[in-house]
Amino acid sequence: MKRKTRRRRRPAVSSPARRNTRASAAVKRIVESPTYRRSDKDVDFLQRDALRPSRLQLEFLKPDLLLAEAKVQATIVVFGGTRISEPAVARRSLEEARRALARRPADRERLRKLRVAERILDNSRYYVVARELGRLVGLSGGGPADCKLSVMTGGGPGLMEAANRGAHDVGARSVGLNITLPEEQYPNPYITPELCFQFRYFALRKMHFLLRARALVAFPGGYGTLDELFETLTLIQTGKVRPLPIVLVGKTYWQQAFDVEFLAGEGSIDPEDTRLFRYAEEAKEIWNHIKRWYRRVGESICPAE
Repeated sequence: MKRKTRRRRRPAVSSPARRNTRASAAVKRIVESPTYRRSDKDVDFLQRDALRPSRLQLEFLKPDLLLAEAKVQATIVVFGGTRISEPAVARRSLEEARRALARRPADRERLRKLRVAERILDNSRYYVVARELGRLVGLSGGGPADCKLSVMTGGGPGLMEAANRGAHDVGARSVGLNITLPEEQYPNPYITPELCFQFRYFALRKMHFLLRARALVAFPGGYGTLDELFETLTLIQTGKVRPLPIVLVGKTYWQQAFDVEFLAGEGSIDPEDTRLFRYAEEAKEIWNHIKRWYRRVGESICPAE
């Protein structure tokens, strides 16, 4: 039984302001000093290098506690390039690049941008695939209201946006782990607001990607996508995390991005390491592979509560 606190009619300690003006001014200077701020409310203090261990701990705890409260037990993690937009946007960008080159046909930089715009339009088909995958995951389990298995992305635009958007299309909640960058990256608008988190440290963000991951799906992307993919492959290869299905979407893209057979032939990895992932092209193919993988090992995609 909670005890009632007796309220005093008079303060236990009288305010110096009631005694004289000079004391009042002195107290005002004291309470406005940064040293007087309570440590948990002193943002400047928390930014000190010496406070890095505390920041790391907080950056682990906040998403972990809030995801648990939201009953997010398992995730399908989706990575992919931020620069690959949906087809309609990619077509507009290509037309703009063509008009720019027409004004200065000899400009090599404009020609390069046209070639890139053509490639982005071709790769924009993956936006459609990622969006459909988000729908499939959103409709899994108990349906959109069931948050136990959720899409999780890096929270940015491009192919990550597409996966969050697919879940949003069917009314399912999805997670975004955004990162603070020098050129600020804003979260895409399709993430569930209460399931979007901002990180300072890539290391803690990577940890949260894998803590609840039941599969990793990597769409075409750049250094960030490669970083997350290779980190996961390394952890599985070395036995630091349990195996999980890894799907690389776009075989042609990925075989040019890195040659796994070359690595095995050079002895840099074992032949069995070339089988840590598989390729896919369509959303249903990705989803069916993940489901088959768990049936084969005798587990459920989403662990029991």
